[in-house]
Amino acid sequence: MTALREVAVVGAGAAGLHAVEALRRAGYDGRLTLIGAETEPPYDRPPLSKHLLGGQWQPDRLALRAPQALRELDLDLRLGVRAERLDRQGRAVRLADGHRVRCEAVILATGVRPRRLPGAEAPLAGAHVLRTLADALALRDELRPGVRLLVVGGGLLGAEAAATAVGLGAEVTWLVSTAAPLAAVLGTETAALLAGLHREHGVRIRQGVARAVTERHGRATGVRLADGSHVAADAVLMAIGSEPATEWLADSGVPLDDGVACDAYCAAGPGVWAAGDAASWPDPRTGRRRRLEQRTNATEQALHAARNLLAGPDSARQPYDPVPYLWTDQYGLRVQAYGSPGDADRFEVVDGSLTERRFAAACARDGLLRGAVGIACARALRDLRAQLAAHGPWPPGAQ
Repeated sequence: MTALREVAVVGAGAAGLHAVEALRRAGYDGRLTLIGAETEPPYDRPPLSKHLLGGQWQPDRLALRAPQALRELDLDLRLGVRAERLDRQGRAVRLADGHRVRCEAVILATGVRPRRLPGAEAPLAGAHVLRTLADALALRDELRPGVRLLVVGGGLLGAEAAATAVGLGAEVTWLVSTAAPLAAVLGTETAALLAGLHREHGVRIRQGVARAVTERHGRATGVRLADGSHVAADAVLMAIGSEPATEWLADSGVPLDDGVACDAYCAAGPGVWAAGDAASWPDPRTGRRRRLEQRTNATEQALHAARNLLAGPDSARQPYDPVPYLWTDQYGLRVQAYGSPGDADRFEVVDGSLTERRFAAACARDGLLRGAVGIACARALRDLRAQLAAHGPWPPGAQ
């Protein structure tokens, strides 16, 4: 283990929490600072669009650790303050409150920032994003029977929020830019199944490209589309993707390329590491840079970055080569996906059936297994995950 005595982790979400825990678990007993822009201690984000938004959970259920567990980590915990600059020469992080946190090494885990449509770049009543606890509570206050909610964005966040809102009695329009929302993530077949579920539950799916949020008297009234038409709404949720929260690193010398550009070991330079939504690294399978906004990746990459940080320059660091995993809960069904189902051109059900809404499917391309997706078929999905981890061919045994 290295002789480091001062380490800082910037970002107090899931990745940041798992990083500090991994450092302590591995025996690091020096000063450890965890810096977070939000005032809340580390909490879990996936329930924001489901359990919290739907009212089944209250904010205290989201906490990733009890207060006592955080105290036992012996952290210098700085919450409610943003990091403004990384001074690599001075080995310090400068904070918005004027303080400097000294660190011989730093793990960057600042996550992402939601994109906003023109017309709602500044706070606007009735125009929402969904990234933080405060965002979810603000949107929840709007959801009541009969309210017209327009969800803009055809990704998982938009799909989950639409499902939750319609379950609360809202009149939901889901505006998507492609004919098959979610296909790029889950594959065409699974995406079609979910689109059918949304329609069954009363969600109106409309295809179009949003150009701007419209407003009247300081409140959102809907969205103007590229074709000039207008979709009226009482509230608008912008679920149109996100950007890595890395602007504060612009003059730091840390390489930036769709996030913090790491090497295969999660290092972005001497003494600088990154993990979670804001980290990009070369995928050993394709050679292309990859950045994953997935809850499981936040945990796994944080553990990996912490271990490699402590390994020191003279030890054999381990490259980061995960099998990506995501899940989504919609209408009482949990869809699970490994790898990249959306990159495949062959979809083969190996257990169950789509009509039963209980299945596991292999997703292949060019004779290789690229992903796996399914509902309520855990054993078959685990078998497919093992083949993905082994870079296996499809069908199995093919040459």
